[in-house]
Amino acid sequence: MTAYKLVVVSAGLSKPSSTRLLADRLADSTARQLGADGRPVDVTVVELRDLAVEIANNFVTGFPGAALREAIEAVTEADGLIAVTPIFTASYSGLFKSFFDVIDHDALTGKPVLIAATGGTPRHSLALEHAVRPLFAYLRAVVLPTSVYAATDDWGGTGDGLTDGLPRRIDRAAGELAALLSGRGPAAPAVPEQVVPFEQQLAALRV
Repeated sequence: MTAYKLVVVSAGLSKPSSTRLLADRLADSTARQLGADGRPVDVTVVELRDLAVEIANNFVTGFPGAALREAIEAVTEADGLIAVTPIFTASYSGLFKSFFDVIDHDALTGKPVLIAATGGTPRHSLALEHAVRPLFAYLRAVVLPTSVYAATDDWGGTGDGLTDGLPRRIDRAAGELAALLSGRGPAAPAVPEQVVPFEQQLAALRV
């Protein structure tokens, strides 16, 4: 049975990095949910901080180095992609954008992409929608409906009455990617409970 090829692109700069941590958790959840049908999952992580010099050289020379070429091939041949960037100045990082600039603009056409980001405060969460999502839409990728943003306060948090905790958001987004890759489609919505009109309830009491 051919394995799913899942590629994770992490643009974190520090080591260890919250961006890489979020990327790993998304990959683990996706692989776990894909494994439900018994098909193996091959996960490849592309750490952009290790490719920064080669990415810069590629802009100058027009030719990728061996490690960058391997990363580009992995992304191009992937069945699904998880792309995670830190948010700087209300947008994706320059390293993140530069990597996707050196990839052929047709390479991601029709490819399922789960987008995610990290930042210091929740104020930057909309950068996923006004910056990251349009980038992959331009590249004609299939961007999943649920994106995941993790602020510093999200790590170890349980959310509140209006917002799911980070683990639940990770599992929901990963589930969408797993469903799309496996062809299972989204989970069927729960059948709503039948509501009996008040007039009927009142009439029943009078009998």
